[in-house]
Amino acid sequence: MSAAAKKNLLVKLVVGAGQAAPAPPVGPALGSKGVKAIDFCKEFNARTANFQPGTPIPVLLTVKGDRSFTFEMKSPPTSWLVLKAAGAKQGADKPGHESVGEISLKHVYEIAKIKKTDDRHKDVDMQAICGAIISTAEAVGVKVVH
Repeated sequence: MSAAAKKNLLVKLVVGAGQAAPAPPVGPALGSKGVKAIDFCKEFNARTANFQPGTPIPVLLTVKGDRSFTFEMKSPPTSWLVLKAAGAKQGADKPGHESVGEISLKHVYEIAKIKKTDDRHKDVDMQAICGAIISTAEAVGVKVVH
């Protein structure tokens, strides 16, 4: 076996909770790496059964040399959580000039608690996470009200 064949491959996907299917984009992304998409889909859909169907879930999939795989799920994107909390379908065309909705500091804190569950945020101060969420809200045209 060559050194390249032993190397782990990383595949990044964003898949709707409970909606993984061997169709594009999941099937081709995994099939090209030698992974049976249906195996990933079954496990992903089982692990996301407690989410609202369709919630976008970022996935970091590690494909091993023997074509087996493991995957880590992250919390939904911050912008999606902010827009959902504001009841907006999409962000503003001109953030800063127009608003698509508003959220309270309580919403910001609740979103921060969700983000804190990600491995990369577990050691980050809640205040710092809240600040990043407020910045994201402003970037998509959602006002944070006190």
